[in-house]
Amino acid sequence: MNKIVKLSINDREVTALKGKTVLEAASEAGIYIPTLCHHPGLAPFGSCRMCIVQIDKMRGYPTSCTTPVTDGMNVRTDTPQIRQLRREILELVFTEHPHACLRCDQRKTCKPEDACVRGAQVGDRCIVCPADGRCELQNVADSIGLGEVTLPYASRGLPMERDSLFFDRDFNLCILCGRCVRMCQEKRGLGAIAFTHRGSKALIGTAFGRPLDESGCRSCGACVDACPTAALTDKTDKWTRPDKTVQSTCPYCGVGCQLDLQVKDGRVYRTVPSKDLKAVNRGQACVKGRFGIAEFVHHPDRLRAPLVKRGGSFVETTWMEAVEVVAEGLSRRKDGGFAFVASAKCTNEDNYVMQKFARAVMRTNNIDHCARL
Repeated sequence: MNKIVKLSINDREVTALKGKTVLEAASEAGIYIPTLCHHPGLAPFGSCRMCIVQIDKMRGYPTSCTTPVTDGMNVRTDTPQIRQLRREILELVFTEHPHACLRCDQRKTCKPEDACVRGAQVGDRCIVCPADGRCELQNVADSIGLGEVTLPYASRGLPMERDSLFFDRDFNLCILCGRCVRMCQEKRGLGAIAFTHRGSKALIGTAFGRPLDESGCRSCGACVDACPTAALTDKTDKWTRPDKTVQSTCPYCGVGCQLDLQVKDGRVYRTVPSKDLKAVNRGQACVKGRFGIAEFVHHPDRLRAPLVKRGGSFVETTWMEAVEVVAEGLSRRKDGGFAFVASAKCTNEDNYVMQKFARAVMRTNNIDHCARL
């Protein structure tokens, strides 16, 4: 039986399961603690120090993402000292990340077509960043409140890495949170990327600077989904801001991976794995599900209606007529005159029903299943 732990966060009594972290307990109670290196699908890391808190009878400022809850714990997440430390940490991040817009009091009224008259370079503006509106660094800066930034910003001046077929890498926007590296190593088990160099020259890259396709990368996009900024972005429709998200099931195999389809004006622009870690795919997807659906759905050669053969060629028909044609043909081929080939793109449930139909209705064991994608 799971033990319930009682603690206090900001003078509010909170309960959590034993083994949870302070960050998880606060999140479940609706108490916001800013983070950058934390990701719910990864093991606690505690490198960015943004989630520091004060805990009675505990020295210093422990990171809430790595500190387990205990009975009677008294936590404070938003004291003046913590706010000041977080601002100083954020300043250090912004020495190598564009932030002119994040300090501007007019940012929320800007639109993509607006011209900035406050001196920010076009390339440094949030409004022209593909992650604008979904950037975690923006959210953290808004929650902390930047105020005056005393440390100067110096761009790394790195070229865009375009060696992947499916996503771009702009390390001028990288904050070295390590989430992409850990996702590749912990969840995908590949280790295609890692931290390279040290100190001020530290970057994310491949061994010996090899192209991604030579480093073991499978283009699953897990690193892209883990990135809190626009350092990693989809090549396709990277500038499109969807107006809604629809959850669906990936059609490429029988696993049943849950995907979020990002839709704008009735068109699917992008697919990302569902954030529900209890789903069968646990927040992950393969290259087909991550990058191969939007183009497939809207391909001009995609069949959008059933076809029947008339006069030696296929013509469109209604679903009712198509079912009648199939039923009439099947009724003449029971027992040994029938073989059934299922598709690996169907769900496991669909394939079970199909083999049941073949055995119970068509009375044949002539069944094969193509699982050789």
